[in-house]
Amino acid sequence: MNSEVKSAGRILDILEYMAERREAVALSQIIRDLTLPKSSAHGLIQTLTARGHLVQDAAGRYMLVEAGRHGFPFRRHEEPLIVTATPFMERLRDLSGETVLLSTMNAHCDVRRLAKCVSHHPVRYDVNMDAAISAYCTATGRVMLAYAPQPTVEDYLSRVRFLSYTRYTITELQDIRDILAKVRRDGYAINDQEFVTGSTGIAAPLFDANGNVVAALNLGTLTSRYVERREALLLMLRSTADEISRSLGYRAKPRQ
Repeated sequence: MNSEVKSAGRILDILEYMAERREAVALSQIIRDLTLPKSSAHGLIQTLTARGHLVQDAAGRYMLVEAGRHGFPFRRHEEPLIVTATPFMERLRDLSGETVLLSTMNAHCDVRRLAKCVSHHPVRYDVNMDAAISAYCTATGRVMLAYAPQPTVEDYLSRVRFLSYTRYTITELQDIRDILAKVRRDGYAINDQEFVTGSTGIAAPLFDANGNVVAALNLGTLTSRYVERREALLLMLRSTADEISRSLGYRAKPRQ
């Protein structure tokens, strides 16, 4: 095996290893778990990071960029968002005991997940990062739609098919318009068993320094646990979203 083939094999080993990790991993742990030479491992990790396949958090740990892993082109401006949000997501997961997701939406209103911190509960909410998301009936999608430019929203509502994923899915156009208006007033969105029976999602917007909504922070849980802790979970979610927004440079304008 020549050096180029060996390096290619190690790159694939690292990607497969990172794909199985739920948390960010230190370089020393990667080297130890994969029994890689320290010098070459550092170079390979730096190459993957430079190419946008891995990102490094504030503690120097590495994580796989889910967007690159599931067929989405990685956008370099999303790297600071992922790195900034991850420690807050991990803390929210630990405080709430529930799964936390970070997602964005493009101009065509396609929602994609960038990162997740999965609950440690034996019975928990979890999703495949590349699974399709319907914006009109999910908490994440509703947050992003509520803060999107009106022409973008109208274009989306004019072409989407409002399917019933469960018996709770709201599909009437005016009801959906009313929900989006309420989300903007309240500052958060709820999906109560509309996408998956037995699961509830709540989401809040993340603002950048210019006051634009750049992502949604979602807390996913079993409906039974949500009913028991609704107010506490909402408070934790909104508080964490505010902290992430401030870390991104957002400063809320004082109310008149």
